[in-house]
Amino acid sequence: MDATANVSFQQKIVAAIRLSRWREHVPFTIPLSLVGSLLAIEATGAEVDWRAFAVIAANIFSMSFAFVINNIADAPDDALNPQKMRRNVISNGVMSSREGWFLATLTSTAALLLYALSGAWALAIGGVTLVLCFLYSAHPFRLKARPVTDVLSHALMLSGLLMMTGYFAYDTDPQVAWLVILAAILFSAYGQFYNQIDDYELDKSAGLQNTVVLLGKPLTRLLSFGSLLAALVCMAVSIQYGLFPPWLGTFLIIGFLIVVMFPWEFDMRGNLATDGGNVQRPGLIVANLVAMVWLASAMGVLSIG
Repeated sequence: MDATANVSFQQKIVAAIRLSRWREHVPFTIPLSLVGSLLAIEATGAEVDWRAFAVIAANIFSMSFAFVINNIADAPDDALNPQKMRRNVISNGVMSSREGWFLATLTSTAALLLYALSGAWALAIGGVTLVLCFLYSAHPFRLKARPVTDVLSHALMLSGLLMMTGYFAYDTDPQVAWLVILAAILFSAYGQFYNQIDDYELDKSAGLQNTVVLLGKPLTRLLSFGSLLAALVCMAVSIQYGLFPPWLGTFLIIGFLIVVMFPWEFDMRGNLATDGGNVQRPGLIVANLVAMVWLASAMGVLSIG
């Protein structure tokens, strides 16, 4: 008898939302998508229209697809860990693997339709994003368990490609804007290195051959800080080139002053932060604030600059 048969429809809906793990990706998906579109709008003099919002929705569905696939692929292993089993609704029997695949189909289809509405380039880049989302976790590919490809695929699908879909919905020639896209990729690589260092003991005991297990913690930590520094340099150069409205700097400073007033002890995954991980949450708060203010100005809701 199916273990999920006694679960109510309402519980299934709640479980499906949990399976998407939207709280983990929406905070970075929105600003990355928005900044991509706004960079193109700033460069070309275009106006904000429905494409910017279609790309945001498409990217949210893509990231939901990525986490659903990850939960399906990891369900057998998560079932052996009480903490992970509570988090994974497939492992704890609230949803079946078949229902998980149905949700994956829905989210990926919705993403493709929204990408298609945003233009041919957005559809092409979005399609690459969805392929990477699948290959990252699904057996037998499991890019996340292979050295080098684990970091590259993570940085592209969870960052660079999200920004590119926003940009290419409006313009196909980023020019100097590639610096911002590269910065986003490097920030994401830093995040992946950070997570792998944090999971080093577990990954090694599980027999994984990812980047941190191959290189060791000291070298991976060096790469982590190197990625962060390179990302900051790219952002500094892009600001010098005038890719962002100068008045955004005021809101950046205001956001920074607000977040430093509060203690930040945990990283994005809710673990006690190490190696600068406590800047992840406040950094995303500031990124969302700046992106929203920029959007409001571009739409004429705020008269700034």
